[in-house]
Amino acid sequence: MPTTPAARERAQVRMPLLLVSATAWALLGLGAMGAHAHEATPIGSAVRMTLQWILMFAAMMAPLMTAPVRHVRDRSLPRRRARALALFTAGYCTTGAALALLLMSAATALPPALSAGGALTALAALTWQCSPAKQRCLNRCHAHRALALTGAAADADALWFGCTHGSWCVASCGGLMALPLLVARGHTLMMLAVTLWLAGERLERPASPAWRLRGPGKAVRLAVASARALAE
Repeated sequence: MPTTPAARERAQVRMPLLLVSATAWALLGLGAMGAHAHEATPIGSAVRMTLQWILMFAAMMAPLMTAPVRHVRDRSLPRRRARALALFTAGYCTTGAALALLLMSAATALPPALSAGGALTALAALTWQCSPAKQRCLNRCHAHRALALTGAAADADALWFGCTHGSWCVASCGGLMALPLLVARGHTLMMLAVTLWLAGERLERPASPAWRLRGPGKAVRLAVASARALAE
C-alpha cells in the first residue's frame, strides 16, 4: 500500500487506469464479446470487430495515460478536476481511438506474418520503431502543455490536450500495435507483449531524434534492480 502522500496521489491515478486495462484484457481473453452470436450477419461481424478494437485500444493504451492524467489532475482546481479529466479523456479516446480504428481497419487486410507481405509489414514496423520520427512522437508524448485554470479556456485546454496527446500516442505506438494483427495464433499474448514494451518505453527520457533501436531498457533495469533487492 502507498505510504506517502505522493505515492497515494499516484495510486489514485494509476489504479483506475490499470483496472480499465485489466477489464479489457479479461474481456478479450475470455471472449466475452458474444462473437458466435454476431457472426451470422455482416453487420453483426462489423459490430463484433468494432467492439474488439475498442477493447484492444483500452487494454493497450490505458496504462500509457497515467502521466497525462496526473498532469491534468494536478493542474486543475479541485472543483473543476472531474470535469477537466472527463474532457481530457473524451478528447484522448475520441482522437486516439479514431486513429487506432483507421490503423486496425487497414491492418485487417494485412497478410499473415509468414508471408512476404507480412514480413514487409513487420519490417516497416521495425523501421518506424528505429526512426527519428518515432522519437519525435515519443518526445511529444512526454510534453504536457500548460492548462488554464478557469472558464472556457480551461475546458478547451483539457479537451485539446486529450486530442493531441491521443494523436501522438497512436502515432508513436502505431507500428508496434500493428504487429499483433499479423499473428493468427497467440494474438492476445502478442498484444500483451507489445503493451508491456510500450509501457516500458514510456519510462525513457525524451531524446534527440536519431536512428536507433528503442526499447524498454529502463523498465528492464528497474525490474532487475527490484528483483535483486528482493533477493537480498
